[in-house]
Amino acid sequence: MYLKNIKIKNFRNYEEQEVKFGEKLNIFYGENAQGKTNILESIFLCAFGKSFRTKKEKEMIKKGEEFTKVEVEYQKKDRDGKISIKISNKKMISVNGVKIKKLSELLGNINIVIFTPDDINILKNGPSTRRRFLDMMIGQLRTNYVYNLNMYLKTLEQRNNYLKQKDVKDSMLEIWDEKLSDYGHKIFLYRNEFIEKIKQEIEEIHSEITDEEISIKYKSDCENTEEYKKHLLRNRKIDQIKGFTSAGTHRDDFKILINGEEINVFGSQGQNRTAILSLKLAELKVIYNDIEEYPILLLDDFMSELDEKRISNFLNKIKNIQVIITCTRNIDIKNSVPYKVKKGTIHCE
Repeated sequence: MYLKNIKIKNFRNYEEQEVKFGEKLNIFYGENAQGKTNILESIFLCAFGKSFRTKKEKEMIKKGEEFTKVEVEYQKKDRDGKISIKISNKKMISVNGVKIKKLSELLGNINIVIFTPDDINILKNGPSTRRRFLDMMIGQLRTNYVYNLNMYLKTLEQRNNYLKQKDVKDSMLEIWDEKLSDYGHKIFLYRNEFIEKIKQEIEEIHSEITDEEISIKYKSDCENTEEYKKHLLRNRKIDQIKGFTSAGTHRDDFKILINGEEINVFGSQGQNRTAILSLKLAELKVIYNDIEEYPILLLDDFMSELDEKRISNFLNKIKNIQVIITCTRNIDIKNSVPYKVKKGTIHCE
């Protein structure tokens, strides 16, 4: 699949701009703080309905304006499409001219993989960052996953609110425990499926980059419905004291190991960078295997985290994919389309 064009109005530092994309490599270059990453953010918004940079949607609206609007046209192997998002006091999303009611109706129309310098935090930060990585990937491919995750989180919130009350009855907790174990196990099955798919791809990808052995371990309380219910029962008194649910799929995690050692603890900066590169390439391949076409690859500030050899090896692995890169200088690559970005304006060269 590939993006044909994007139109943005009052988005970040852009007043009004239209960009027509090449089907392969698109390079947005210029000095820092000119608006390069804003283009990737607007694409991400059309794919996921939210930003990868902020939780405050109004931050995407150009200062002094009341709304922002983004429209993107795309082509998939079996259809073309158009997504429009307008953010003002509320957010309105339409797919092919039809307004959608649920965010899950947007997911999967545009499939993307994004790589940013901050992605190294997937390895270095806590479990919530790694869960978010899984949720984004699986949510693009499995609509039911998003439903079960939302229902789990809603039930979890209800249980936590009840735990904060003074008179907590076991009979009420049993109702929520039943629902949590049901939704939690379904989420586990999805996550475990995709962890296994990543394992199959990342081992081969990483072996082509380095001679180190990479592996992934997935940890969850929800592998078995009955065991999870027993876990909740054992922790019931602790949960009442703490006022929140201490076990469940909301605490899932996966670890990446290099030569048997956890990379976030023992890995060097170079090992972490190489591992996250392998993880993103594995994500790309997993999505391709699932939908039988490559997603769009977004690379933010690409060259700042990699040496020339890694840049060359990486680009050689992503042929026949639409790639949209931001960087401080143009990359001289055959058949690429360069765009000069300066003070919220874009010029195709």
